[in-house]
Parts: sequence; structure tokens; C-alpha cells
Amino acid sequence: MSDETPIRLVLADVDGTLVTKDKILTERAVAATRALQKAGADFAITSGRPPRGMKMLVEPLALKTAIAGFNGGVFVHPDLTVIETHTLDPAAARKAAELIEKAGLDVWLYTPDDWFIRDPNAPHVAREAWTVKFDAKVVKTYPDEVFEKVVKIVGVSDDLDRVAKTEREAQQELGKTVSAARSQPYYLDVTHPNANKGMVIETLSRLMKIRPEEIATLGDMPNDVLMFEKSGFSVAMGNASDEVKSKASATTDSYEDEGFAKAVERLILPRVKARTDARRE
Repeated sequence: MSDETPIRLVLADVDGTLVTKDKILTERAVAATRALQKAGADFAITSGRPPRGMKMLVEPLALKTAIAGFNGGVFVHPDLTVIETHTLDPAAARKAAELIEKAGLDVWLYTPDDWFIRDPNAPHVAREAWTVKFDAKVVKTYPDEVFEKVVKIVGVSDDLDRVAKTEREAQQELGKTVSAARSQPYYLDVTHPNANKGMVIETLSRLMKIRPEEIATLGDMPNDVLMFEKSGFSVAMGNASDEVKSKASATTDSYEDEGFAKAVERLILPRVKARTDARRE
């Protein structure tokens, strides 16, 4: 994006970007999004979270745009009514779950409405429930009917090297039947091949009639790189890896140091205001 290209939409990842490590939406982050909206730009969010897990952000951010849950597996309106859904092919879902389990990771399954686990005491279950504000359904085995409507499978482990290795294996063995990328160092997200953050850019562009080059993105993890590549301007968080930072147009401070708000204030808002001023002349 050149300095003259207008920014009409800002799309932000949630965890590791918009909210702090403690999942707090700061007053400065809220003020930054309101400033964007006042200046004439739209603001949207995308996450590996289910849409229900982003409901608490709708009111404070005054969201009016489509929300992309499950990395684009489900798009909903701010009232959570569904716009479109991308479920995994059942055979691909089963194969992905088997690969993740064989690699020694815990396996979580998400449908548009529910979250299924087998061990309520496994790592990150309690944290995830606190984050998304609803509990998982505990089952002994995953029933066949669940695989018919899976929108996301998550491989979970605190062995971060194992998660990274499983990411590579999933990409190699499952090929184009899924999209597989880490949303956190300890989470491997597997979704429909069209449910990734690059496709989120394309979908929002279509729904909102905004050119991709007029979209600015903010993120911190490998799965955010796809939206960096599709958008006109991208900002990597200070807590992102060097590899992720190398893929962005610019970097900002950490999510623990108001990195999101600073990026909006210093890097994005001036371009939005320039566009607004030009329209007034």
C-alpha cells in the first residue's frame, strides 16, 4: 500500500493482538477503535475463537461489521446470526484428528455451536473456557455426527516444538483438504481450506465492497501472515516472532504495552484521516 492508498477497513486478530495476555480489552484500545470509526473507517475482528467467544467484544467496540470466527470458518453479524459457514470435509476432519492424536496432542473439536473435548483436566481447557465464556462438552469418544459439522479442530500441547512439527506434518499430509496453522504456540488450528485469514480478507472485501488494498491488518501469529499478504497494509505485534514480523509492512509494541492502540494511533489513523480530509476538499 502506498501512502496515498486509503484505508477503509481495519481488521485485527484478537488474542495476542487486540487484548492483553490476561484477555483484557484496554481503554486505550477501545478509544483507538472508536477513533477509527469516527474518522470514517470500519473495524472488524477475526480469531480462531468461536463467534460466541467474541460476543463480549461487540458492545465495547461498537462492532457493525461481520465477525470472522474460527479463522473464517464462520462469519456472523454482530448479533451472532450466521452469514456463511465453511465446515470441514468429514473425511478430512477425521484424518486430521487422527494425525493430531498420533502426534501426542490433545484434540478438540468445534462445531458452529459447541466445543467438544475428552479430558476436562487437559492443558488449556480451563483457560479456554474462561476466555470464550462457555464450557466444553465432555465426551468419551467423538461421535460420527460431530465430524459431519466440524468447523475447527485444535491440537493442543505445551510441547511447543511438537505443535510446530505437527503443523508441518498436517500441511504436508493433508495438503489442500484443510488449512492448518498455529493460532498460538500451543494451539494448532485445522479448518476448511477456505477458512483461513487470507480468505477472511477476500470475504470481507466481497461483503463490504472494499478493495483488499484498502484493508489494514494487525496480528501476531503465523496464521495471521495470510491476511498480511492479502491486505494493503499490515502490522505485526511486538510479541510476534521475527518470522511473522518479516512478513508485515510495519511493527508495533507488544500486546502488553498497548501495541494495538499505538499501531492504530501512529500508523493507521493518519492514513484514514488523510482519506477523510481529501474527500472533504
